[in-house]
Amino acid sequence: METLALQKEATTVQTTTTISGSEAVLKALLAEKVDTVFGYPGGAIMPIYDALYDYNDRLKHILVRHEQGAIHAAQGYARVSGKVGVVFATSGPGATNLVTGLADAMIDSTPVVCITGQVFAHLLGTDAFQETDVINITTPVTKWNYQVTDATEIPSVLAKAFYIAGSGRPGPVVIDITKNAQLQMFEYAGYKRCEHIRSYRPKPIVRKEYIQQAAQLINGAERPFIIFGQGVVLGKAEKEFLRFVEKSGIPAAWTIMGMGAIPTDHPLAAGMLGMHGNYGPNLLTNECDVLIAIGMRFDDRVTGRLDKYAKQAKIVHLDIDPAEIDKNVKTAVPVWGDCKETLPLLTELIEQKVYPQWLQRFKDCQAKEDQKVIQNELHPAGDVMTMGEVLRNLNELTNGEAIIVTDVGQHQMVACRYAKMNNTRSNVTSGGLGTMGFALPAAIGAAYGDPSRTTVAIIGDGGFQMTLQELGTIMQFKPNVKIMILNNQFLGMVRQWQELFHQRRYSFVDITSPDFVQVAKGFGIPGQSVSDRKDLRSALETMINADGSYLLEVMVGKENNVFPMVPQGRGVAEIVLGSDEV
Repeated sequence: METLALQKEATTVQTTTTISGSEAVLKALLAEKVDTVFGYPGGAIMPIYDALYDYNDRLKHILVRHEQGAIHAAQGYARVSGKVGVVFATSGPGATNLVTGLADAMIDSTPVVCITGQVFAHLLGTDAFQETDVINITTPVTKWNYQVTDATEIPSVLAKAFYIAGSGRPGPVVIDITKNAQLQMFEYAGYKRCEHIRSYRPKPIVRKEYIQQAAQLINGAERPFIIFGQGVVLGKAEKEFLRFVEKSGIPAAWTIMGMGAIPTDHPLAAGMLGMHGNYGPNLLTNECDVLIAIGMRFDDRVTGRLDKYAKQAKIVHLDIDPAEIDKNVKTAVPVWGDCKETLPLLTELIEQKVYPQWLQRFKDCQAKEDQKVIQNELHPAGDVMTMGEVLRNLNELTNGEAIIVTDVGQHQMVACRYAKMNNTRSNVTSGGLGTMGFALPAAIGAAYGDPSRTTVAIIGDGGFQMTLQELGTIMQFKPNVKIMILNNQFLGMVRQWQELFHQRRYSFVDITSPDFVQVAKGFGIPGQSVSDRKDLRSALETMINADGSYLLEVMVGKENNVFPMVPQGRGVAEIVLGSDEV
């Protein structure tokens, strides 16, 4: 009997093994189903890399050429896969090189966990070699950060990190681990994923009375208008959103980050909002009577002057982050909660309707934009190629199935205006921060996030030169990335503003570039450059059909402008269709 009791007691005792803090990090990643890490080794994180040597068959590590490239790659991976991106970096300059990407991920709500090495705990605060105060540096640009000085904390801290990064409104997390904690041996009792933190509520409680009030407003509207952002995608609520749109019969326009949540050619898709968005969505924002905002934050690039924004409309705002409600625009009905949960409740209560006269207003605006802007951009009469015609040809070759990764500038606005997308998680761009240099590393991450799809990086000649060292990452690991540089030999967006608002005083926007094709060739990546329209189609076909990565440079007009445009300091209804209206 005593033997049986001892056996029974033994089965209830949790078994432990002695492992290092570094191995605990890797076990945590495996438990969180991480398959790819983007990173760069260094002295303070060397123990983790030493442990990684024995985990190479279970964790894929992509050696980038700069830590900023690592976090942008992790962002691209997260945005396409829907999973948390993971980064390794060392202390000091390695960690500080992540800050731009952290700020980008924070403002665009991208889930990333960055694990940084740190000097030994006893050296903290002594200005030791490659020591920086990573916690205080990154506090403004992270959803959460934490410094580990004892290995026993690693399993629980990393569990919290992944939970916080990926839940609610996603965002970046930094876990800074001192070198002694990485080396420390401790009794490891296993890893338990975090599902609750007492002081953290990722999803607000849905209030049914607000759902009912919102439905009442929508059912009584004569000119309702839906504007949606990335919250639909982050909430994995694309199907729920589509049902809401189709039952309501309401035209829907997207922010730059919301693009792709519904197919861009859907009959109720009204186009893009914002400074360089479509004419109708911007103009008619100030004519609708009920404005339904879903998973978007009323950014200044969408609203223009707030004192001129949708003053006639009653606004319903659905958002998971209560801090966004009434932050910029006063709402009539706030609908707090995850839109995957709130949209079906709202859809059930709304009436099935159509708005033929109201939809005709959007079609009339589209016709005006087609005549003055779009036809000239997509089918130019002159000899000089436009960015729009490049996108038109790309659409025809990819059939709207490609992942489109854009950098920041005129090419970004043109791509987001004209790219066709049939699938969600097809649009990867730097929206809120506007980070030049984002696209090339983000496209590498996107290619790992979904290798089954074609990834096309559309980049300007200025932004490409900020992170072109990541061609080395492509050379070594061979992700399938199609790189298309739209070269106008200018920092084009700044030049456009200097032309329109600073009397053509082109101050330091004329940029000289290397031979991009030869640069790519040096990294073992084939490519070509085209400057004649007759060569464009075949060059695009070669790029798309290439076995592996390929670089295509397209020489486009030097002083072409992106229209429509809401000039800074004006309201959305003051959108202009050409320089003659500025």
